[in-house]
Amino acid sequence: MLQDFQLNRIVSPLLAWFQENARVLPWRETPKPYYVWISEIMLQQTRVEAVKPYFERFVENLPDVKSLAECEPERLLKLWEGLGYYNRVRNLQIAAKTIMEDYQGRIPEDYEELMKLKGIGHYTAGAISSIAYGHPVPAVDGNVLRVITRVSGDNSDIMKDSFKRLVEAELVQIMPEKEASAFNQALMELGAKVCIPNGEPLCQQCPWQEFCETKRKNLWQQLPVKTKSKKRKIQQKTVYVIRKDNTVVLSKRPNKGLLAGLYEFPNEPGYQNEAEAMKWLKEKNLKPLKILPLEQAKHIFSHIEWHMQGYMVWIDELAEENSDFMFVELEKTEQEYPIPAAFSAYTKAMNMKLGSERIKGRDLDT
Repeated sequence: MLQDFQLNRIVSPLLAWFQENARVLPWRETPKPYYVWISEIMLQQTRVEAVKPYFERFVENLPDVKSLAECEPERLLKLWEGLGYYNRVRNLQIAAKTIMEDYQGRIPEDYEELMKLKGIGHYTAGAISSIAYGHPVPAVDGNVLRVITRVSGDNSDIMKDSFKRLVEAELVQIMPEKEASAFNQALMELGAKVCIPNGEPLCQQCPWQEFCETKRKNLWQQLPVKTKSKKRKIQQKTVYVIRKDNTVVLSKRPNKGLLAGLYEFPNEPGYQNEAEAMKWLKEKNLKPLKILPLEQAKHIFSHIEWHMQGYMVWIDELAEENSDFMFVELEKTEQEYPIPAAFSAYTKAMNMKLGSERIKGRDLDT
């Protein structure tokens, strides 16, 4: 168990390993507080390699707290398009405004002050305070919990806040005061590169292999212990990709709830057959000329799954009184209208590029 394990043994070999094996990352090369903050928020629920181009585009367009605070909301969402979990970027902007108003534009370095900012919890506060400012405070995320429970052979449930607080308290006692930044980053790096979340850990590359309890007892398939999350709710949808010439019909989602304020293709709950689809179109004052079925698609959110079927619809005109819909030129959808990745299967049918596809093509202008 953690409290019976000599945790101080991990420090020296970990720092030596990190010095030789640290990845080159854009926010690590220049660990400004703003860069650390943006990267840590982006890295929540997103892989490092996926984040890199988004980070570079984001800080190129919004290079500091002031520009983030003043950014138009739709442009901000467009910069985030493809990363998902859009409340993260909304909270970023709320926090940026607070920093401008209450901290004279300077991101606070104190852990407790950071915790007061919207969207910043224990881990992010610890990461900013330690990595950007060098304060000896822990930054405990899933990677850290995994490597600590495995090296110590602790079978506590890592989803419990009480255990996370215990790990934080234990790490504070062994953290090298002048190397807090390297220590925290090394723990994260070890979990990302060696003691990996999915699959067998690469024990022969681990600096702790001589005293790791999990390696000694071959417990990697049992540790860490993690309470299973609730089964996701499945929602069926019919998605309509409605075209007229070089334009497509979009609608805007409500300003609250899932994917708030983003744009989407018109859709309806449940699976509709072609006859039902034609009836729905006519009820919306649309005059369809042609309708073709599109591929089925699935998108997974934290607590729900969308199972979608789609139709491509060519129409003659859109009645003016149908104010829920808008015609948008295809080029403008790529530049101005943030569309969630949930609809990526249907944007591809239109050769529309969302944030992720545009970044992969190195089209980073916004």
